Amino acid sequence: MNMKELLRSSDPTILAFASALLEGEDIDCFQLDVNMSILEGGIGIFPRRLFVHPDDHFDAVKVMLDNEIPVTEHG
Repeated sequence: MNMKELLRSSDPTILAFASALLEGEDIDCFQLDVNMSILEGGIGIFPRRLFVHPDDHFDAVKVMLDNEIPVTEHG
């Protein structure tokens, strides 16, 4: 399945909040780079990325911007 990048952040609270907001709107999302973040010891060097299905990307961007969460420009 193709996915489209929505945002990237090294702040786990932003990712958790974004995921909860998307879940509340019935938009499936998937976090990448979680294992890399764990390997670096949680010091925040490697950001995690949040992806959504391309069909949901427009709605997901709206949800993020409505809640003042910055999205990936090239996503």
